[in-house]
Amino acid sequence: MAELDNTKDANDYGIGIPVKQHPFFLKGLEHAEWGMKDRLSRIFNPLSGNTVMLAFDHGYIMGPTSGLERMDLTITPLIEYADCIMCTRGALRSIVPPTSNKPVSLRYSAGTTVLTELNDECLLDIEDAIRVNASALAIMVAIGSEFEAVTIKNLVRTADMGAKYGIPTLGVTAVGKDLVRDSRYLGLASRICAENGATFVKTYFCETGFEQVVAACPVPIVIAGGKKLPENEALEFAYQAIQQGAAGVDMGRNVFQSEHPIAMIQAVRAVVHDKRTPKDALDLYNTLKHQK
Repeated sequence: MAELDNTKDANDYGIGIPVKQHPFFLKGLEHAEWGMKDRLSRIFNPLSGNTVMLAFDHGYIMGPTSGLERMDLTITPLIEYADCIMCTRGALRSIVPPTSNKPVSLRYSAGTTVLTELNDECLLDIEDAIRVNASALAIMVAIGSEFEAVTIKNLVRTADMGAKYGIPTLGVTAVGKDLVRDSRYLGLASRICAENGATFVKTYFCETGFEQVVAACPVPIVIAGGKKLPENEALEFAYQAIQQGAAGVDMGRNVFQSEHPIAMIQAVRAVVHDKRTPKDALDLYNTLKHQK
């Protein structure tokens, strides 16, 4: 305890100087709790306002898909270039070095696989999410499918738990084979996620009307990478999404299935954080792919 003798009287009260305000940089989250903002500030870069997430949670429904057969060989070298990783707790514990110090968007739902009808899912235990220091809880929401009610219920329960412990909820819009990825559907699904408590939303990019999808969603949108595309096409749609208001990308196959994954994720970072054009980013990719 500080000694009371010979202490100086406090006199630097800054009278007349307004208290400095610190407005939050992500839309719709100004009134979020401190812990939420702290975690979000690690997922999203406060300078650019955007994020490059590396998704490798595909195995929870697809098994050892191409590029994820040996995650210790293909994924671990990429982690340092991501702002956030999105994975299952099994992959996290088995191949992600705790010393990487990357925020984790934890796949928080699990259920049916590609061998059956997808999206009939249950939730993990919040205590295990806290145990692995999750920075976000990722929940699949299947608007328009037979499991819509189940997945919305999962989202609501997760948002409640997240609010209790200060962990953001990522609403992930699932698009089945019979649903069209147009602005009408994506806008509906994204808005429903936000209205039911998602702190931010992961959805797909659409060439027409994506600005409307972003504008109508009151929280940040991160776009999914989707199926593997040629590098120039993946960089192009990432650029278009950022230009139209997306707050980042969550790419998986377009990174780890690339012929040069480390070069590709750095090219994606150039688009997302530095607003480099697709051509410039592709030039960077071609330069980096020759480096050891």
